[in-house]
Amino acid sequence: MKILFIGDIIGKPGRRAVKELLPSLVAGHDVDMVIANCENAASGFGVTREVVEELYDSHIDVLTSGNHVCDKKEVMEFIDDYESLVRPANYPDSVPGKGSVLMPTAAGDYVGVLNLAGRIFMAPIDCPFVAAKKEIAHLKTRTNVIIVDIHAEATSEKKALGWYLDGEVSAVLGTHTHVQTADNEVLPNGTAYISDAGMTGPFDSVIGIKKDTIIERFLTQIPNRFDVAKNDIRLQGVIMDIDAQSGRANAIERISVKLNQ
Repeated sequence: MKILFIGDIIGKPGRRAVKELLPSLVAGHDVDMVIANCENAASGFGVTREVVEELYDSHIDVLTSGNHVCDKKEVMEFIDDYESLVRPANYPDSVPGKGSVLMPTAAGDYVGVLNLAGRIFMAPIDCPFVAAKKEIAHLKTRTNVIIVDIHAEATSEKKALGWYLDGEVSAVLGTHTHVQTADNEVLPNGTAYISDAGMTGPFDSVIGIKKDTIIERFLTQIPNRFDVAKNDIRLQGVIMDIDAQSGRANAIERISVKLNQ
């Protein structure tokens, strides 16, 4: 089974990259399922119903998120309308939405997708390690193929989770920093790992935002408007080869494809 995971989609440029580049990636790699992190897909912060619909129309199967998922408050009104739009499982139970989902491929094989958020340098929410064990036990009743999106700041927290879940899930994939790391590997017990899958959006930027805006913020420390940049658009992520029966990963490959503008 081939699964493509797309790193954080940033605004309109990121959505354009998905729309124009995804079909050839799916066809060229015989991809069975596409998962993408969408928490920055609407103007760089949060998601709207229209953006979610656009991403599904671009043939993404499951959308994960993170700490910015609630930046557009309207998401709380519609998140439960979409089975395959998940938010971090370690949010309080009172938060709308759910943290994991089971989705079938065209071949009928089920894939579990689990979304978690880190706590180091981020909000002090429930423990992602404890939440992971609970959600995995539920997903394991239907499938051994489980993909974890750990949306976190600290590489140490993400790496520790990878080791903690090695052999229990098919992949532990970091998101949030928007910088693709070169530490992709299959851990000893069969779990694919990468600290950050990267960013899908404009690279003539500071992690997706216009350079001048960010430089001004660092120089003055005065809050200003963060607008999504426009140029040097790329799609980044990973493609995993996973045994559909055992759930063990055979390989994880980084991808970074530039859009011709």
